[in-house]
Amino acid sequence: MRVAFVSETTAHHRETGATRRTRRTAEALVERGHDAVVCCAKWWDGDHETFEQRGVTYRAVTDRPARDARRFAVSLPAALRAADPDVIQVSPASPGHVLAAKAAGVAVRAPVVVDWYDSPDPGDSEDPLWRLAARLPELVLAPSETVRTRIRELGADGEAVRVVPNAIDLDEIRAAEPREVADVVYSRRLDEDANLESLLLALAELRDRDWSAVVIGDGPERDVYERQVRDLRIEDRVSFAGDQPLENRLATFKGAHVYAQTARRESFPTDLLRALACGCAGVVEYHVDSSAHELVEQEDRAFRTTSEQELTDALVAAAEMEPMTYNENFTEFDESAVLDKYLAAYDEAGERLSWVEPAAVAGGVLVVLALVALLIVAL
Repeated sequence: MRVAFVSETTAHHRETGATRRTRRTAEALVERGHDAVVCCAKWWDGDHETFEQRGVTYRAVTDRPARDARRFAVSLPAALRAADPDVIQVSPASPGHVLAAKAAGVAVRAPVVVDWYDSPDPGDSEDPLWRLAARLPELVLAPSETVRTRIRELGADGEAVRVVPNAIDLDEIRAAEPREVADVVYSRRLDEDANLESLLLALAELRDRDWSAVVIGDGPERDVYERQVRDLRIEDRVSFAGDQPLENRLATFKGAHVYAQTARRESFPTDLLRALACGCAGVVEYHVDSSAHELVEQEDRAFRTTSEQELTDALVAAAEMEPMTYNENFTEFDESAVLDKYLAAYDEAGERLSWVEPAAVAGGVLVVLALVALLIVAL
């Protein structure tokens, strides 16, 4: 199978949850013996229009990422025709990318799957182009039920939206050696949604107990949180490790006892999943825009909290659990199992395309007209 990915920005430009997911999926397909082509803005040096890395072919649609999504959308159909895919998978940075991919899909008779990693913004539900982008693909994938619900609210057919979680490498987790860095671990980018203050306040309430904590990750709010630690007078208990490679994070998870997840917004908390698989007891603060609670609803070694007192009590209860260095309850998230979900989705998308084959020409005209309308509006 030959899969063409549409992602104007890649992990080589900027690492985000969506770009990391695209790279992992493409590389996993190659390892399984499939072909993967990523249609993107150019990120490599030289004049050549394609570049291969780890078996994945990257095809330049534009010279660089641009603020104007119109340019990438206009050039995309030609790049997809050159890729000659069996399936087109789109990361929806803009509705124009989805519409252009759908137009190309009609031309090359390939189903379109949208991998919608981040929840749509609230205002997107009022945008007819975003609503069209949610309805036109043969299938839409979401990393969690939380994101799936938002996509359905955007107008996608509920029967055409599937949950495909992020994958983790369980062999790598089993092989990791524990490193005793701290009792409690928090790991995430420290941005406006990190909500680390919830954990810090709960820990400060437990200053009479014996504990240590480490914060892994960096970001624009790090200085704020470091100042808060000093204000709470727990600076001798909490350390900031900054960004750490996966090997170091796994070792820290295995050596810790509790992993805390308090972020307000999270499409899929991959490090929480890794920590749970490493044997950590999980403490998750519920937020409506975070899917973290989905990982712990059926897990005995985890707690979901909805208040400051519940969070404090959960940290105490989690610390009293027996230590573990591997939890076998998360085999469904192994890389091989998740890739099987992608392959099943591609097969289903192909079947859905065949169901609407008599209307393909009319549908193609509709998509092209919608794309033209987008470009006119953007002028």
